Amino acid sequence: MTIISPPGHITWSTDLLDLADPFQRNWYMRQIIEHGKAQDVAGLDLDELARLLDKLNLPPYLHSLWARFLEPRHVAR
Repeated sequence: MTIISPPGHITWSTDLLDLADPFQRNWYMRQIIEHGKAQDVAGLDLDELARLLDKLNLPPYLHSLWARFLEPRHVAR
């Protein structure tokens, strides 16, 4: 169990998240992409993000941007 207390600018609806729960982890990653600051985004595991990108239900413009950025990670596999 990996419990964190996320910053208020990313999540304002809860004080604690269990990142071992796939639903909460995916939700938190989406929140970081949509509302995070540069240092929050820098803390993302890009390999994990590349694997989960299609499951995050991002707005099309964000999905497209991240898909292009992460494309070399898919090509390298």
